[in-house]
Amino acid sequence: MPAGTHEMVLDLPINRIWDFVSDMDKWAPLVPGYIEHEIINDKRSTWKFKGDIGIMQKTVHLQIDIKDWIEPTTVTFDLKGISDNFAGDGYFEAEAISDTQTKMTGNLDITAKGMMGPMINAVLKTFVPKTAQELTEAVGNKIIEVETAKA
Repeated sequence: MPAGTHEMVLDLPINRIWDFVSDMDKWAPLVPGYIEHEIINDKRSTWKFKGDIGIMQKTVHLQIDIKDWIEPTTVTFDLKGISDNFAGDGYFEAEAISDTQTKMTGNLDITAKGMMGPMINAVLKTFVPKTAQELTEAVGNKIIEVETAKA
């Protein structure tokens, strides 16, 4: 399965990280290539984004199902393709380093299924880690921006 994990350390307490990642409306728009998302209920949403996969661009429509909201450390989710035959999962995890510093980790694991799966997965092996890094950094930077504006 093509997967990617990225970590960053934020000079903020863990509860500030949780305040942000526990609300999908705050971080869904930070997905690279974001077009739109719709919250169905507190555990399910659909997301549309444009993926730049190698030499082609593709609009992808996914259903995201939250498996766990574990305050203040973890959000885990499953995803499946609505427009394409994809499946996977991911998480955001926060670990307090001190009262004022938190390590945030983002993970994404996506596999293409069906006849074209092996070919698409070869491309996803570079796309997924890059997307996991970009999303984690975008979330971290947005949290810093929001917290700086509050100060």
